[in-house]
Amino acid sequence: MAQRAVWLISHEPGTPLCGTVRFSRRYPTVEKRARVFNGASYVPIPEDGPFLKALLFELRLLDDDKDFVESRDSCSRINKTSIYGLLIGGEELWPVVAFLKNDIIYACVPLVEQTLSPHPPLISVSGVSQGFEFLFGIQDFLYSGQKNDSELNTKLSQLPDLLLQACPFGTLLDANLKNSLDNTNFASVTQPQKQPAWKTGTYKGKPQVSISITEKVKSMQYDKQGIADTWQVVGTVTCKCDLEGIMPNVTISLNLPTNGSPLQDILVHPCVTSLDSAILTSSSIDAMDDSAFSGPYKFPLTPPLESFNLCYYTSQVPVPPILGFYQMKEEEVQLRITINLKLHESVKNNFEFCEAHIPFYNRGPITHLEYKTSFGQLEVFREKSLLIWIIGQKFPKSMEISLSGTVTFGAKSHEKQPFDPICIGETAYLKVM
Repeated sequence: MAQRAVWLISHEPGTPLCGTVRFSRRYPTVEKRARVFNGASYVPIPEDGPFLKALLFELRLLDDDKDFVESRDSCSRINKTSIYGLLIGGEELWPVVAFLKNDIIYACVPLVEQTLSPHPPLISVSGVSQGFEFLFGIQDFLYSGQKNDSELNTKLSQLPDLLLQACPFGTLLDANLKNSLDNTNFASVTQPQKQPAWKTGTYKGKPQVSISITEKVKSMQYDKQGIADTWQVVGTVTCKCDLEGIMPNVTISLNLPTNGSPLQDILVHPCVTSLDSAILTSSSIDAMDDSAFSGPYKFPLTPPLESFNLCYYTSQVPVPPILGFYQMKEEEVQLRITINLKLHESVKNNFEFCEAHIPFYNRGPITHLEYKTSFGQLEVFREKSLLIWIIGQKFPKSMEISLSGTVTFGAKSHEKQPFDPICIGETAYLKVM
């Protein structure tokens, strides 16, 4: 028994939409189960706007909805159960549990663990009764002792945290949300904090939080029409929290830039106390996965004293920031190399530093080098068989630079020279930093 989604909608006659979504929560993990159970009859959960319009139409709550609609108003469609099928985008979303109370529409979509065509008997769908219990629990919480709109707004703001305890991952554990609120308050007010074994001391001083984001782009560029280039961003968020107290609570929020790609494959530090399930379910492995979450990414945590990696993630960016061409030709003890780099126009041409590392594995030390570069300087680390092309803080106006040359190597010494089982012969790579 689980719920795919839940909504609270205020009925507002006389307004353009006749209603406003005051609260909504979707459960991506349950949605994946629904896709498997329902098979070809699966209908995805819509966005709030289309759902609001379809639900108000079905409940006959639109201001201009006075005409007879056979598909909804015929005698064969007399509804006595508060369970509806909503026509959205040419598909029917069923079952939708919904009822109106105190100008608030309470609605949810239970998980049906079988095909939806034809509709199974309601008595066989256990999630329907749980959905009613869930919505009645929310109703009791919102209006127990509620006197005015400000108190209602306060309770609506508490719902996200309460549902993490009362209905984690869409499975109802306790329909009495007041119990969850009391337990939360009790834990925060009456239980004394103890120094955890993993935290050896406390911080005294000016409170500050430092955050650093490091991203590495792994790219395979073939420069061939028949082979598609591939690339992926791998990122790390590093934090250092200097805060007083034994167990300070911090929430770090990450927002994507405009047109930024969603984060995927997120792994978090154990100090993160809770997390929205939508953050964890976005994966780059399944090409058919449409559960990408675009943020904001919120991480409630109790930080350690030392610097730590808050999370790791991957991201599929539209294009690599730097396009490259690397050609190597071997002639006895010499290598002829040609490198072209181009900064993509979408990347800001301003860096703290930029350099390209050109390692040569499984060879002897560099004994001679002849080269020509259109921009920057070249440093030679002979014993390490390494060239470092120092580009500087920006590319030239053309956004393109090139390096060509001939490298001569001496006799190999396995004890000192860098070794790699993959980079053999003309297999090599270029690392831009």
